[in-house]
Amino acid sequence: MTKDLFAQDALAQIPKILTLLDRNPHSPTYGCFDRNFWQYKIIDFPSGMAQEFVWPLALVYNTPLPDNPFYQQPAIRDWVEAGILYAASSAHPDGSCDDYFPFERAGGAAAFSLLACIESYSELGLNNIRALKFFEKRADWLAHHHESGRLTNHQALIVLCLDLLSNLLQTNKWDRARVQRLEKVLSWQNPEGWFVEYEGCDPGYHTLTISCLARIHQLRPDPRLKEALIKAVELADQFVHPDGSYGGEYTSRNTYNFFPHGFEVVGEWFPKALEINDRFLVGLAKSLAPCYADDHIIGHHTWNYIITWRDFVKDRPKLTPRSTGRVWLKEAQILIDRRHNTELYLALNKGGVFKLFRDNQLVASDTHFSLQVKDGSKIKNAVGHLVDSYQVQVGENEITIQGELGWAKQKQMTTLNLLILRIVMFTFGRFFPNLIRKLLQTVLITGKKNAPFRFHRRLSWQDGQWHVSDELQAKSWQGVIDAGIGGDQTSIYVVMSRTFQIGQLQPWLDLTDEVKKLSSGDLLKLERNL
Repeated sequence: MTKDLFAQDALAQIPKILTLLDRNPHSPTYGCFDRNFWQYKIIDFPSGMAQEFVWPLALVYNTPLPDNPFYQQPAIRDWVEAGILYAASSAHPDGSCDDYFPFERAGGAAAFSLLACIESYSELGLNNIRALKFFEKRADWLAHHHESGRLTNHQALIVLCLDLLSNLLQTNKWDRARVQRLEKVLSWQNPEGWFVEYEGCDPGYHTLTISCLARIHQLRPDPRLKEALIKAVELADQFVHPDGSYGGEYTSRNTYNFFPHGFEVVGEWFPKALEINDRFLVGLAKSLAPCYADDHIIGHHTWNYIITWRDFVKDRPKLTPRSTGRVWLKEAQILIDRRHNTELYLALNKGGVFKLFRDNQLVASDTHFSLQVKDGSKIKNAVGHLVDSYQVQVGENEITIQGELGWAKQKQMTTLNLLILRIVMFTFGRFFPNLIRKLLQTVLITGKKNAPFRFHRRLSWQDGQWHVSDELQAKSWQGVIDAGIGGDQTSIYVVMSRTFQIGQLQPWLDLTDEVKKLSSGDLLKLERNL
């Protein structure tokens, strides 16, 4: 596979990134990448995360990618500098920034955009005292900011920012904070190799953490970090599907993320890492990568793909055939079973959500039962894919998972909710943004409330194929108005989830007619050979 696939995919995003940018030098929002703010005027503050988009522009300006119309174009250079200065002018006095609501002081947005600004400044060889003062102020804030929730990728991003800026400014003022953050990252790596992301293992964000840690190790070699990277890479290798796709709804944060750059950096001294990118390129050639091209997340993979192209290792090992057998990550509660011509990826902690491949092709993606239930004037959604401690039995040829469905998180913002949030944030909330963030995480992301439906899922290996037997029990089916099984359902709020991927064209399995035939106490039964 050719590395140019990374370049082609990245270049395709640049016109949209430029459309998101206010390119008018006489505009008060010159350099802002939040089009909802400066153009449509439908929000009352700009997202600080959007300023991350300076980095893809700096890279296409300075990198001779094939068929690159943006290379060495003076306007691009001017717009990058304007974007950096807008990040500075739109920041809070302490250097922090907001992402989704005023006075949020979002750690992730601050780290992503600072990394992009530092890298862009260095990439273009800029000389701007105002920008450097802003970098220092934001780094000071990040060095002492501790967000709610365990997101290892954010911690790794902060360490990388502190390392890069320490080198740029020739200072050691953040050395203590850097060491403390890195210790946290290493302590959050599970012995199985994965890094904690909220409630468990997300292979997608895992690749972003690898990308950051690989750069950190490159800047300051560390034997402990090298050991952690080897374990992390070996784990990531297990999640490249046989068709070249990666991740999905069976993971803790439901992402298809794949950040390839870290594997090239690690591959210089651990060649096995290069095989991961080569397997992913097979899928990229078949358009199996998800679409990241929305207004908020388009930047992440664009810059990562470009630096992957730039740092692509020339001498690569031949792809080794997948070995058959089972990988059971007991703490992540993910089971991967490879036998004959099949590969099964099964989330035991999500009720048995799975992807199944046969002859290197996706044949089934299953995100478990989903019921629409009328409760008075409301319609609620009971689902089987929420994270929980289910009753699990794993045998050589049979796997069973049972437990209760949960109520999907379907909270939407209303005018009243937005008004209340604004009032709170403009009064006492601005002094306690982490508390507000923690409350929102509880409402939108973590935790499960049980629904009055009990399921039993059994996967058994019979006659060279997987047989899936499902049962669903309810005291009453009276309120159920619709039922089915989808291939890509998720119910928690994750920024990088719910992107479109071609495997999601699998049709919805409608079970509504079967449910309508049931009486109180009856079982809904479903048998499938896959």
